[in-house]
Amino acid sequence: MKNSAPKGKTTGRNPARNKPAKAVRSENRRDSQKNEDAENMVYGRNSVMETIRSGRTIDKLFVQKGEREGSVVRVIAMAKENGITVVEAEKAKLDSMTRSSSHQGVVAITTDFSYCEPEDILAYAEEKGEKPFILLIDGINDPRNLGAIIRTADAAGVHGIILPKRGACGLTATVYKTAAGACEYMKIARVVNISAAIEFLKENNIWIYGTDGEAESDIYATDLTGAAAIVLGDEGTGLSRLVKERCDRLVSIPMAGNITSLNISVAAGVAMYEKVRQDRHKI
Repeated sequence: MKNSAPKGKTTGRNPARNKPAKAVRSENRRDSQKNEDAENMVYGRNSVMETIRSGRTIDKLFVQKGEREGSVVRVIAMAKENGITVVEAEKAKLDSMTRSSSHQGVVAITTDFSYCEPEDILAYAEEKGEKPFILLIDGINDPRNLGAIIRTADAAGVHGIILPKRGACGLTATVYKTAAGACEYMKIARVVNISAAIEFLKENNIWIYGTDGEAESDIYATDLTGAAAIVLGDEGTGLSRLVKERCDRLVSIPMAGNITSLNISVAAGVAMYEKVRQDRHKI
């Protein structure tokens, strides 16, 4: 239990500002071209099943002709139970729609993802009776990295992720596939300004830790317990100057080998689970 300000932290935040502010048929007509960058497409068996379970509206489910084994049977059954139109299509069509061969024979056309506001993330943590645990990303363009981060964040108990509207990919089909369905359970906000989002969180008594390879503070020697947000930098350039200045503390992940940096999704996993470890052991 903390009796005073933790390492690297100072007191003085205003305590008064601690409130969060049908039947299967063959497809004969030509559908509009979709691609892996579309935000209204989900493919892959697990991703589609989780999307159905979440209650998100699915306009149509495409299933590869001849696919009637394993989990595809379950996907079709779930679709019928939820009144979703199931359409048979050739593999070539699914490949063309997704621009990928990793669709596993199922492609869902959905409504666009419903982003939330940062306030919603705080409210969600309060509903669960937990200290807010938030992830901010100061730029990310690789959808596979973003998908991997969302999947790990869900597993680590993160309450929400904040992304910039510019400098970050959206929740594309590739993100969904990599996240293996976790997108449907993670609150994700998109903001115009990450620095302003940080200030909002600080006003709500959340400590901000920025990951920076040049930081002197070792993440394993830094107290991450309690209400906290971890900020990850752009894949190529790291944290921007303004974001660095607004963090309460910058921390680094020790590197013992010849490579001086980690993939952003790996770094995110290390940072998130170090906080999980500390919260469980109350260092």
